Amino acid sequence: MRLDVVTLFPEYLEPLHLSLVGKARARGQLGVHVHDLRQWAYDKHHTVDDTPYGGGPGMVMKTEPWGEALDEVIATGYEHGAAEPVLVVPTPSGRPFTQELAVALSARPWLIFTPARYEGIDRRVTEEYAARLPVCEVSIGDYVLAGGEAAVLVITEAVARLLPGVLGNAESHRDDSFAPGAMANLLEGPVYTKPPEWRGRGIPEVLLSGHHGRIARWRRDEALRRTAVHRPELIERCEATAFDKKDRETLSILGWAPGPDGRFWLRPPAVEE
Repeated sequence: MRLDVVTLFPEYLEPLHLSLVGKARARGQLGVHVHDLRQWAYDKHHTVDDTPYGGGPGMVMKTEPWGEALDEVIATGYEHGAAEPVLVVPTPSGRPFTQELAVALSARPWLIFTPARYEGIDRRVTEEYAARLPVCEVSIGDYVLAGGEAAVLVITEAVARLLPGVLGNAESHRDDSFAPGAMANLLEGPVYTKPPEWRGRGIPEVLLSGHHGRIARWRRDEALRRTAVHRPELIERCEATAFDKKDRETLSILGWAPGPDGRFWLRPPAVEE
């Protein structure tokens, strides 16, 4: 996979040399190319922004530097054998970034990121390139950052670990929280490692039993419990067929009940008289 990032702050992307992403780069599984947007700003101040039409606070990133930068980045990528680029635009107004989207992006051979600053990029830039190639406007959460570089790091980390050969165990991501089809999209339960006791705290005995069926059931129940506490809406979204008999028993103990359509909802607490 090839990644291109056009940014005002190339140094912000230095973490892409570290951890799994850095190892993937070193092994040639991932090619990362970071470009300084100001290379395509030709006035003496290397200006990349201007005041917004219609008034309002803040500044808007200009069309010319972005257009020239993307044209050159795309042309260079094609010259080096890359194909089928997807433009990834981090923005609070984009679609939510999910594990499902990470999987979809990991299947693409070439991603081009456009992290913005200020009030964002002149809309015509996105419209121009949407006429040429797929554009994915994506948000990593319902909050606003100073710029899109942090989102690039998040998306790259999530995508790169899904590439073949990047994780030491090819099955490691199968049971991730939110993995498509995994655990009915429940959160992962708690995990433990050696030593068996730490500061008076042990680990659940079932994990020492060697009984794979019981361990799997315990992990499933813990995933249900954690999801019920932290992300109950994930349970509410699940189809009735996502839960087996044991799941239903656990959910009932946790205060959930099936509705007319078979989906589970959290029962309101009993009112004391």
